[in-house]
Amino acid sequence: MAGERFLVTGAMGCLGAWTAKLLLEEAVDAVVLFDLSTETRRLRLLLPDDARRRAVLVAGDLTDVTAVARVVGEHGITHIVHLAALQVPFCRADPVGGARVNVVGTVNVFEAVRAHAEHVRGIAYASSAAVFGPPSLYPGGVAPDEGPLAPATLYGAYKQCNEGTARVYAADHGVRSVGLRPCTVYGPGRDQGLTSAPTMAMLAAAAGVPYRIMFRGATTFQHAADAARDFIAAARRAPEGAPVVNCGGEAAAIDEVVAAIHDVVPASRHLIGAAGDPLPFPERYASDGIRALLGPLPYRPLRAGIGESIAMFRDLLGRGLLAPPAA
Repeated sequence: MAGERFLVTGAMGCLGAWTAKLLLEEAVDAVVLFDLSTETRRLRLLLPDDARRRAVLVAGDLTDVTAVARVVGEHGITHIVHLAALQVPFCRADPVGGARVNVVGTVNVFEAVRAHAEHVRGIAYASSAAVFGPPSLYPGGVAPDEGPLAPATLYGAYKQCNEGTARVYAADHGVRSVGLRPCTVYGPGRDQGLTSAPTMAMLAAAAGVPYRIMFRGATTFQHAADAARDFIAAARRAPEGAPVVNCGGEAAAIDEVVAAIHDVVPASRHLIGAAGDPLPFPERYASDGIRALLGPLPYRPLRAGIGESIAMFRDLLGRGLLAPPAA
């Protein structure tokens, strides 16, 4: 795509690293990676040294509105993928800090877009399936794009606030955005957050160590590469207004995930398991909205994604780039 200069916030996280990987493989004009952290370990998992050197790394604080506006202006950013956020456990432990990053930080991104509207064409930002309430709210167990929203965590409440922020900036200032709601993202690089446990189980199986996923029930899975692709496509789509849609993916029970891990690594049958209550979210999410917005984007089957992840983990363990997870 000619003349594309992407900014990725939260670039040192899992989705940020996968987004950087896909953009660098496309060879867009510029990939600017913005994060408070300068720890590039997830980037090193996914990208060779020469590819990483083509990215511009900017260490900055999302809660500093001047710093965010500066990076958008100085680099002539045309598209933003806003992923920076503190996840469920961190928001629970530090509600004020979580609000500063997840709520104020998102407002700062929209302010930066408003200040540089002459060259920013679109923004895609991460909402979350955590904005939804318990499964009993949704007939048939499927959460539609339009809700109702009833978050059970501060993280979910902050994400709901982000969706409202986007709508107001669209109405008041014409800022075009798309909010995407991932659910259980998995794959190499996913090592933090409430729903990282299935990925940690895949890594444990590859390493031959025991691991137990501490929840059961069913949820909807997206491989990190597929989710990153959706964010890039949404930033490019840049429709009028501020639509928010669920990500696509495959719904499966945690017991099915464990069984698939056992099939890929038969020696893990006595090492990998699951226990506990289901997550307090719907199991399935309507995906008609994202198909209407972005077209028929394919999602890799869960079993294939598990196999790919375990193969990649084996390679990374063998090269000393990863360590086995704690039991």
